[in-house]
Amino acid sequence: MKLLELGHRPALRIAAVPFSEWNQSANIQAIELNADQSAKELSPFLATLKLIVLNFPIFRDGRAFSQARALREYEKFQGEIRVQGHILPDQAEFLYRCGVDSVVLPDKANEEPWHRERERFRVAYQVSTQNESSFGPGLKRHIS
Repeated sequence: MKLLELGHRPALRIAAVPFSEWNQSANIQAIELNADQSAKELSPFLATLKLIVLNFPIFRDGRAFSQARALREYEKFQGEIRVQGHILPDQAEFLYRCGVDSVVLPDKANEEPWHRERERFRVAYQVSTQNESSFGPGLKRHIS
């Protein structure tokens, strides 16, 4: 497993416990949330969590984008959000804008396409969960 950092938050090296196996009384710092589980279920525990791993079970399932956005925007989660599963480099900027900090890649994956995609866009029309000034070089939010 290789961790690719998308933003300014360094990737943590801790193991995540699947939400379905999590004993809420245990002192767990990292949870793995499946696409069919609500980020809202973690609300009471977000202050103690340092990492939430979201899953893309198949390419056309984008619920992890919504989970990441909900964790950042509505639940105000300040820890690391990581994604794994069926994701592509051309989703890098969208993942980042939804609040994702890191991506799990196969060991032999080429990171260059991911870095290239993070620098690809210079204009954004939608509001991001990230600080607008923290985009890649030259990226501005377009307001019409």
